[in-house]
Amino acid sequence: MEVVRFAAGATIFEEGQHGRRAFIVRSGLIEISKSTAAGDAVIGYVGAGKIFGEMSPIDRLPRMSGAKAVRDTDCIVISRDQFARKLSRSDPFIRDLLHMLLRSMRDLTDDFVKLNDRSNEEITAA
Repeated sequence: MEVVRFAAGATIFEEGQHGRRAFIVRSGLIEISKSTAAGDAVIGYVGAGKIFGEMSPIDRLPRMSGAKAVRDTDCIVISRDQFARKLSRSDPFIRDLLHMLLRSMRDLTDDFVKLNDRSNEEITAA
């Protein structure tokens, strides 16, 4: 089991990068952000016991958000190969369902960003 430490303020990955690893937070706090027309928007925080960065290693699409350490953070690393090995042994229905859920999550996030951008434009125009 690989464990990595990120210092407070460290960028773990950027939106648009291809991801080969996901992370489970052992201690610390991670900020997840998404680019919008108005700049980067924080869309959430990930604390101990939670996973982040899992979508790209599974669906092999670019990262849909960026992640940085809010404070010193220790994470367990899960590689794309580990995901692939586990998924290859799972029921094909479960694999397909997982990919559909990931696609839905990406679509919903894109819709949220578009809605947020429109709201910001309306506020600025008012």
